[in-house]
Amino acid sequence: MKKTVKRLLSVLMLGTISLSFVGCSSGGENGKVVVYNWGDYIDPAVNDMFTKETGIKVVYSDYANNEEMYASVEPGNVKYDVIFPSDYMIEKMINKNMLQKIDFSKIPNYENIDEQFLNLPYDPNNEYSVPYMWGTVGIVYNKTMVDETVDSWDILWDSKYKGQIFMYDSERDSIMVALKKLGYSMNTRDEKELEEAKQLLIEQAPLVLAYVGDEGKNKMVNGEAALMIAWAGDAVVMLQENPDLAYVVPKEGSNYFVDGIVIPENAENVEQAYEYINFLCRPDIAAMNAEYIGYSTPISAARELLPDEMKNSEVAYPDESILNGELMEMFNDPSDVASVYSSIWTQVKASNS
Repeated sequence: MKKTVKRLLSVLMLGTISLSFVGCSSGGENGKVVVYNWGDYIDPAVNDMFTKETGIKVVYSDYANNEEMYASVEPGNVKYDVIFPSDYMIEKMINKNMLQKIDFSKIPNYENIDEQFLNLPYDPNNEYSVPYMWGTVGIVYNKTMVDETVDSWDILWDSKYKGQIFMYDSERDSIMVALKKLGYSMNTRDEKELEEAKQLLIEQAPLVLAYVGDEGKNKMVNGEAALMIAWAGDAVVMLQENPDLAYVVPKEGSNYFVDGIVIPENAENVEQAYEYINFLCRPDIAAMNAEYIGYSTPISAARELLPDEMKNSEVAYPDESILNGELMEMFNDPSDVASVYSSIWTQVKASNS
């Protein structure tokens, strides 16, 4: 089947699995694990395989972005056993004492994680998280609609593409783009620099066709816009489905991210959580997930199991010179400027209406 059909069937299957598990209060033969993950961020067959192998039921639900996840988890009244936050959100949850320290003796497959994904800034001592997927943020563009070299964020402000630009409906990612275009760190706290970024995004707003979420992927595949900010994993899938599309990390630099797996402080099924995380770190399972979702695995043994077009993809696995470039950054915890970001984004979105 074509990838699009395969993914649709898998999503429908995931919904069926999730709903059936939610109704099981006591779990299966060996209990249950309550999982909260990004939408479309696991091969649905993996949860079914885990249950068949371990007898542990998977109660599965998903979220659209880190902030939605945090708003659900922070009050503490809804309890999850396994969550998949991004780097800066892991740092924030550590600072808020929301995560358990991980007993890595219960995750023997952790040894499969490549060293370059250990001791990262958000969890410098590898105490609270296990790397799940990683990638970059760049621009996906349609080569039949863009006839110039795409190598800079500047193109997203080019008036000739008015009504042909998709931006993420994400304050963090969109403000990052503006800051990088201006030559600033995407983690700046400088009020003047943030004000400049705001004005730049307000200036851009009339050119933007829409601020999108996951639906932007299909819209780009269908040729509904010329340009779109994209996570590399989404770009991999889009390029597979439409050969007229291409992806680039702009020369001004961008976000290099890692999404991790964590156990919340109030988790109730901790032993089952360890079994689930260990399962996800198995190379064959990690490869299944990487092939399904398009994102990059931090496990080299899993990458080797991928189809040639994926394991050799420069989008999914860019040259180390790109990742190690001084203009590539990881987000850090923005808690101290959260209100500033929210204010900026409210004004930007209002200028697009």
